[in-house]
Amino acid sequence: MKIFRKIRFQLLKKGKTTEYLKYAFGEILLVVLGILIALQINNWNETKKANSILKDYLVKIKSHTKEDLRQLDTITIGRKQIADVCKKARVAMLTNTEEKNIYTMMISGTAFADFFFKPKTDGYESLKNSSSFVKINNTVLDSLLIQYHGMIENIAENEKSYNDYILTQEAHISKEFDRSLILASAFMPQDSLAQLAISQSEYIETYKAYTSLAPFKNVVSLAAFQFDIMIDQYEQLQHTGKNIIKEIDMLTSKTFNN
Repeated sequence: MKIFRKIRFQLLKKGKTTEYLKYAFGEILLVVLGILIALQINNWNETKKANSILKDYLVKIKSHTKEDLRQLDTITIGRKQIADVCKKARVAMLTNTEEKNIYTMMISGTAFADFFFKPKTDGYESLKNSSSFVKINNTVLDSLLIQYHGMIENIAENEKSYNDYILTQEAHISKEFDRSLILASAFMPQDSLAQLAISQSEYIETYKAYTSLAPFKNVVSLAAFQFDIMIDQYEQLQHTGKNIIKEIDMLTSKTFNN
């Protein structure tokens, strides 16, 4: 600035008004240019910071979605196995061949298992409640996430409906049947069971009585076709989840590597 002032002073001293005005204009232009450059650098830093925050959210959502997919693989396999045995048990019930297929009937009792999908949604909820959400609003990723979490709600309602029904049927069974031996054979280690000195025939007769109960048959019959609906929902969710991961990979590669 001292140099600039010295130059202006010399120009005025020599009476070079035109040159002075040109120089003053140039000096103003340089100051404005410096301000614009500073603003641009600041905007670039702010954009970089905002992108970094958004990337953190997306990486978290991707990680959670992968965990969901792994859980869906496990729960789908379990539902399919139970559905298959329940379908065989239902055929035995419809053809009055339960005694002939007593082991199938026994295994179909797994339809009473109370398990459900537990998705990780806090990453998406955090993004929705942040200022970073505007950067993906009305994008393909936004649509996929809305679809994904809508499916999660539908799955939760379906699973809750089934599990609530199980509880009501178990309550009916408990009123008319002592399930202590059934529960013991299902949950106690084989060594402990052997110490009870209960013969195999006693177990079989108990299971025959248990599987002949109407509430038991109701649950098995429901699982035989209801699980197919659940499995279809799981598979649709898996498909959408994989698309979310692809979209996040594409977005982070395009936006954050430039």
